[in-house]
Amino acid sequence: MLRRLVVASVVFTAACAGQQKPAESADTAAKPQTTEERVRIGNQPAFDVATCFPRELTLPASNQGVLVGAMLTTRPEVLECLVSPQNRGPAEKTVATVKTTVTDAGSTHAITGENLTPTGTQCIQAVVDKLVQPKPLAKGAPPLESTATFEHDTTASATVKFGVNDGSDFSGAVRLAQQGWCDCYATYKAQTPPVLTSHMTLTKGQPVAEVTFDASGSTEGDQLAACLKTKIVAVPAKLSTDKLSYPHRFVHFNSGATEAASALPPQLRFFQLEVVRNQRAADAAIAFGARAAAAESFEAVVAKYQKTKDYKLFDELAGKCNALVEAAQGWVKALEAQQAVDQASVALVQELKTTDAEGWTPVETASQTALTNTQKDLTAAQARADADQKACPKKSYKGK
Repeated sequence: MLRRLVVASVVFTAACAGQQKPAESADTAAKPQTTEERVRIGNQPAFDVATCFPRELTLPASNQGVLVGAMLTTRPEVLECLVSPQNRGPAEKTVATVKTTVTDAGSTHAITGENLTPTGTQCIQAVVDKLVQPKPLAKGAPPLESTATFEHDTTASATVKFGVNDGSDFSGAVRLAQQGWCDCYATYKAQTPPVLTSHMTLTKGQPVAEVTFDASGSTEGDQLAACLKTKIVAVPAKLSTDKLSYPHRFVHFNSGATEAASALPPQLRFFQLEVVRNQRAADAAIAFGARAAAAESFEAVVAKYQKTKDYKLFDELAGKCNALVEAAQGWVKALEAQQAVDQASVALVQELKTTDAEGWTPVETASQTALTNTQKDLTAAQARADADQKACPKKSYKGK
């Protein structure tokens, strides 16, 4: 069940919606640039504003479900670490593995991986140390270990690569700076910002770019554009030719959004649903773990009662069982939230399929499979919650 809970993406990663580019081999990288390559402006991948508002987790007792879910919540921040070329090696694919160990004294996270630079390791270490703080185990309990893997691919994930041309380099600098512009996104904690189109003009000898934005169609969007403009003009600009003007599109997602992204184009709405589903899957895993922890606590008191037959344990039994029922109901609610996202994804993919049947049919199949699996988990959770409720002890009084 945990394996299904942590499947956060059906087919695509959200970042590829904001950046479409062909793969570049070592051979092509070594060749002289064509005119088209010299003027092509890249480095405009999507930005997940959830990284501005990291989740503050209050975790239940530590177990595998809790650790899996907690680590999954950090996916936006971990992948943001890997946007910068400083944090990746030369390979297209980067793999970061986080091994979490919990003991009765506390917890540690050990970072290893492929194609990670020291600064990349440090970035991810800082993220997981801050955001995932499991509760220590009971005194004398054996260590608990859990491993999470994060993958980044420069052909599909949000990526900045310098050295293509001056325009791309400037756009890359802007994208990397966005993580520090969270004040501009203060009103978007629960919403997904709109797509904004700006126009950049770089002039030789001028360290400041000229920036204008198209109207966004909303007051909030225009306010965001105005804030971003003040930030962009502070990014150092340089140009080797006389002048360069080009469009820069700001694509945003929000893994933490609780409101529908109805203003986004349909394809981007699909990617937005995917990043939200990642968080709903994390919630379901944590809730699964919380129910397991509550069950273990209840069973310990049941075993004590069966051994002693001490009626004074009734109140403790009742309290532990009520906590178990509450945890089971929380698991059901988490899966219901995940199911809602899955249902929205399937409906949207079916809409997109009418415009490109060949491209979206496999996505529809995968989305439907994800929904079916969530529904199976939900059915099992509901049955478990009902059984937990029936297991709770009830006082009976016998008349004389």
